Amino acid sequence: MDLSYLENLIKLFESSTLTELEIDEEGSRVTLSRAKEQPMFAAMPQQMAYPMPMPGAPSAPAPAHGEVVAAGDHHAAKTHEVKSPIVGTFYRSPAPDADPYVQVGQEVENGTTLCIIEAMKLMNEIESDAKGKVVKILIENGQPVEYGQALFVLEIA
Repeated sequence: MDLSYLENLIKLFESSTLTELEIDEEGSRVTLSRAKEQPMFAAMPQQMAYPMPMPGAPSAPAPAHGEVVAAGDHHAAKTHEVKSPIVGTFYRSPAPDADPYVQVGQEVENGTTLCIIEAMKLMNEIESDAKGKVVKILIENGQPVEYGQALFVLEIA
């Protein structure tokens, strides 16, 4: 199965009301299911509830080096969220004993590798889709992520 087929399958599953889907095709098996305790879209209303900053309002202090924070905890002005293109497990470094790809405060270019998301035993490098400074890392190492979930917040010029 190729990656674009899997991405389309995940999008269709997320937009459906199905709670579980299993496909067995050409020796490959894909199983998608929704967690019963935690709805996939539970965080969306919380993120929308944050007010937009008023012009001239003081900005929040810069985060500490390596800080990891919860999603929706940043100003919308001059920031950009790098979102997960797939469902999987988030890793900040290429190996457990290696340094993270990026740290809070680091400048990144468009195309800079930010992290890895493991999906179906494949390691997928996630690259920045904008130029800016990493101001927040929203996911902890080893945590599961959903399609479209914010991973990093970049301050853009």
